[in-house]
Amino acid sequence: MKYPNGVKQQKTSDLHIQYGNRGMNLEKDLNDSNNYYIDMEKAFIYKKPTPIQITKVDYPSRSAAVIREAYFKEPSTTDYNGIYRGNYIDFEAKETNNKTSFPLNNINAHQIKHIENVYKANGICFLIVRFNFLNETYLLMAKDFLDFIKGNSRKSIPISYFKEYGHKIEEKYIPRLDYLKIIDKILDNK
Repeated sequence: MKYPNGVKQQKTSDLHIQYGNRGMNLEKDLNDSNNYYIDMEKAFIYKKPTPIQITKVDYPSRSAAVIREAYFKEPSTTDYNGIYRGNYIDFEAKETNNKTSFPLNNINAHQIKHIENVYKANGICFLIVRFNFLNETYLLMAKDFLDFIKGNSRKSIPISYFKEYGHKIEEKYIPRLDYLKIIDKILDNK
């Protein structure tokens, strides 16, 4: 049989459709958004590097140095921090493939303590959580996150809690995740 352009066409039902990693991942979306904010001189928010201690490096040549051994110097706190409208901003970003809730074991105890400390010091602190299968991203303020932890024995935060207390972040072209639009509303209502 002669096919158009000599290529056999596959039926859609024959294709294996993968739903994971649709679009860009959360960290890339946030980095792109933060770069936009920096370029526009709207905010200066950066991804924090993970603190590591390098203990063994092979130097066959300077341009070909290879780290052979390293360890985490100290536990990391949250993923991002910076300044916006004269306020300190600090937040953790997480993705989950869970369709109904966000597992709390995705956040370490020292990170929860850090979120609590920033909140107590009047910094703007929050979580950004993406539910991959739902293709929905939410911003949950530190107060609401901490209230949930203190008031529940659950090991996960249900999506309904994010819908009630959180703020859905709409995806768009530029910036990809305009989470500062939500922070503006919160600051303007103080």
